[in-house]
Amino acid sequence: MSSKNSPTRVAISAGDPNGIGIETVVKAFADERMFTEVTPVLYAVPNLVEAVLAFTELTDRVKWAVVDGADHARANQLNVVAIQEEPWELNWGQVDAAAGSFAFRSLEVAVQDLASTRVEVLVTAPIHKDAMKLSAFKFPGHTEYLADFANVDDVLMLLIAGELRVGVATGHIALKDVSNALSTGLIRTKINLLHDSLLRDFGIANPRIAVLGLNPHASDNGLMGDEEKKIIQPVVRELAAENKLVFGPYAADGFFGSGAFKQFDGVLAMYHDQGLAPFKALSFGAGVNFTAGLPVVRTSPDHGTGFDLAGKGEASADSLRAALFAARDIRRNRIAHRELTANPLEIKARDRRDDDYSRRRRGE
Repeated sequence: MSSKNSPTRVAISAGDPNGIGIETVVKAFADERMFTEVTPVLYAVPNLVEAVLAFTELTDRVKWAVVDGADHARANQLNVVAIQEEPWELNWGQVDAAAGSFAFRSLEVAVQDLASTRVEVLVTAPIHKDAMKLSAFKFPGHTEYLADFANVDDVLMLLIAGELRVGVATGHIALKDVSNALSTGLIRTKINLLHDSLLRDFGIANPRIAVLGLNPHASDNGLMGDEEKKIIQPVVRELAAENKLVFGPYAADGFFGSGAFKQFDGVLAMYHDQGLAPFKALSFGAGVNFTAGLPVVRTSPDHGTGFDLAGKGEASADSLRAALFAARDIRRNRIAHRELTANPLEIKARDRRDDDYSRRRRGE
C-alpha cells in the first residue's frame, strides 16, 4: 500500500450503470493532475466506460486500462476491474433490476477489496434505491450496508463541504417516525460519533458541536413539543459536563441562514432533510457524503443518479472529485491521529511490518 503522502489507491463502485456515476468518474480523470493524488480502481465493465468516453468526447483524453484486479492497478491511469464478463446493455435513465444487481455487484467487489486492503479507501457512485430493491440488496442505502459488512452497530451520515459538516441523528426513515426514533441514547451516540470523527478524521483538537432542535423554534420552551426538554437538552448538558464543547438545541429555521453554523466545527440535525436541505442549498455540487464511525474510509458525491442527465454528457464531476479528495484527506488524518496517539513501541512494530510488506511487494 502507498504511504500517507503518495497517491491514495481508491476503490470506486460504479453506482447505477443507467445513471451519471461513470460519467462523473471519466470526467474527473480527464484531468491528469488527479493521478498525482489518487490511483483510481473502478469496478465496472469496459464497454460501459467506452460508451461514456464516446458521448463525452473524452476518448483521447482519459488514460485507462482494464486490469485483472486491484493488486494490478497502476499509477497515472484509470484502472477498470471488470465485475462481469458480459458487456452492459446501455439503458440510460431507466430503473430496472439488472441495473440494481450490477450496482450491488460493483459495491460488493469494491468492499471486498477494501476489506482485504487491496485498496485504501472507498468512493461510492450513486445508486437508485428502487433499482436496488429489485435486486438482492436489502438495505436502505450504502451507509447501512457498510455498517452491516463491518459489523458496526452505530455510524453517522455526515455531509461535508469545506468547513461545513452536518450529521443527522436519524437517516433514511419516514418523517412521521422521527420523533419516536429519537432518544437520549441515540442523541448521545450520534454526538459522540461526530465528536470522535472531528478529532480523528478532520484533525480538530477540541471540536465545537451545535445540536439542532426537532420542533419549530426548538419548541419555544415547550409550546410546540417536548423533545427538546426531555431528550436533547439533557444529553447536551451531560456531554458539556464531560468537557465536550456541545451546544444547543438551536432553532433550525434560522441557524444556517444567519451564518451561526460558521461558529461550529460540526452540526447534528435531528432528521435527514433538516440537515441535508440547508447543506445542499449552501454547497450543492461540491458536497460529500461521508460515513463516520466505520473502521474504513467511505465517501460519496452528495447527488443522486441523475437519470435526467444520463447519457447526455451534461453531468458535473465536481462532487465526485470532492469525494475523492475527501477520502484521501480523511485517510491521511487518520494516519496522523494514530501516530500522535499511539504507543511509540507500537509505531516501531507497525513500521517494521510496513517495511516487510513493501519488500515483499518489490520481490526482495
